[in-house]
Amino acid sequence: MNNKLSLSAYITIGSMLFGLFFGAGNLIFPVHMGQEAGSSVSLATLGFIITGVGLPFLGIVAIGFSKSNGLYDLASRISPKYGLIFTMMLYLTIGPFFALPRTATVSFEIGLTPFVTAEYLTISLLAFTLLFFFLAWVLSLNPSKIMVWIGKVLNPLFLLFLAFLIISAFIKPMGEISDLAIQESYQVGPVFKGFTEGYNTMDVLASLAFGIIVVNTIKSLGVKNTTDIAKDTFKAGFISLILMSIIYGSLAYLGATSLNQFPLSENGGIALAQISTYYFGSLGSILLAIIVTLACLKTAIGLICACSEMFNELFPKISYRNFVHIFSLISMLIANVGLTSIIQISIPVLMFLYPLAITLVILAFLSPLFHHKKIVYQFTTGFTLIIAIVEGFKSSADIVSKNPVIYQITSFFDQILPLSSVNMGWIVPAIMGLVIGWALSLKKAL
Repeated sequence: MNNKLSLSAYITIGSMLFGLFFGAGNLIFPVHMGQEAGSSVSLATLGFIITGVGLPFLGIVAIGFSKSNGLYDLASRISPKYGLIFTMMLYLTIGPFFALPRTATVSFEIGLTPFVTAEYLTISLLAFTLLFFFLAWVLSLNPSKIMVWIGKVLNPLFLLFLAFLIISAFIKPMGEISDLAIQESYQVGPVFKGFTEGYNTMDVLASLAFGIIVVNTIKSLGVKNTTDIAKDTFKAGFISLILMSIIYGSLAYLGATSLNQFPLSENGGIALAQISTYYFGSLGSILLAIIVTLACLKTAIGLICACSEMFNELFPKISYRNFVHIFSLISMLIANVGLTSIIQISIPVLMFLYPLAITLVILAFLSPLFHHKKIVYQFTTGFTLIIAIVEGFKSSADIVSKNPVIYQITSFFDQILPLSSVNMGWIVPAIMGLVIGWALSLKKAL
């Protein structure tokens, strides 16, 4: 028997999905983008929403639409070895290496650092990360409860506290945005700059991981038909899309208007603290601490569950619970390296993985048109992979990016590829690979 989902079920699943995606990093980056974009904030926000909302939405739907059993199954259409390597890299990126440790460090640095003196920062961070990942570990041991905890408890609380801040900003704006200064990186092509800034959310990568959680949740509610699962995934994802677009736009507006009261901050965390204090005084820091901690905790639970389930599938000899133990411990240890170091190291990895993830999502939708031919997947991904490596090198630390040989190679691609100067040089090669692969698939069919 194939059940039909009720409106309340769609809302709950959509709320769960929003809760999985929207962590503290999603609070920080649009605010800082708003500050840097200044009077161009609308155009920058458009680019940010495409990467931070539109593409993750397509990633979620792609898992349901492709009728695959998750990222590994989908990526293996290129080749089994590529599927394994790409899946492991993606899950380690959104899991214990970068995104998971970031959930704790962002919570600490934004929510609690103002209350801790410099001499106690290190020991306080250790104590906080121990408690944070203990809670995330406990709640991740039973993944069947994830919809209840995230969809019905943590996410509504998070939205309630966040609403206080956003509503206050619109009722009493800090100033106009029409004459605000625009930072150099946003003066040319603010849409493209906003697009690449959306990489920092890691949500396109996460969508390929969270998609199977949504599909399995829908199946657990009695929906068995694959076509209905795809439709229900779209409907539930659309709720998340609306929520995230509204909040990203509001946060970018908050960041831009804050320039009327504060100088450009080093990061969105500092700006959020200043904005909260402006509207709520000393209570602002407490409110922000609650918002950030709730946002990060619910995201951490989702990431631990998703990573543990996938690695258990790839390596079934190790149990799901053991992977929960391993990833919780590794994340706690890496979190103590500090937020700045985590962000700096993650940028070149994201610049490498994002083009590959985006093309995989697009291929999943186009796949029925070329009858799922492997050659189309292989040529598109192969062409994209070359430039993705270049983009990763370009975004690396100076010791790598300024190496004479590497610099000469990246400069060459900047000169010959459209959009390469704005870190989107992979688009034209990806299209070329798609066209060539599709043409060869048609030739083989004759």
